[in-house]
Amino acid sequence: QVQLVESGGGLVQAGGSLRLSCAASGRTFSSLAMGWFRQAPGREREFVAAISGGGGVTDYADSVKGRFTISRDNAKNTVYLQMNTLKFDDTAVYYCAAKQSPLILRTSYAYWGQGTQVTVSS
Repeated sequence: QVQLVESGGGLVQAGGSLRLSCAASGRTFSSLAMGWFRQAPGREREFVAAISGGGGVTDYADSVKGRFTISRDNAKNTVYLQMNTLKFDDTAVYYCAAKQSPLILRTSYAYWGQGTQVTVSS
């Protein structure tokens, strides 16, 4: 089992920045592919970004490419999502996810956090 706890959400003006954190426990963190997803009201949950266990490979949704950066600190069992130039459409609940896999993924994550709200005011 893997436990995930997100933090860092909040209210920010359009154009501002936030950094989300996700602390993991329960498995060897470096063996986990990690991802961030989001779900806005009335919409399906969507992929945002993913990172490989070693941190050397990343993947981003087109909607956030160039604005968001995913990173991880395996010594701290934590993955981050730095969000810059936030837009109103980035408003959503953001979820951290993990999967025991050497590959970065956009689907099929086994473990999920409880989510953290990000609200961008226009």
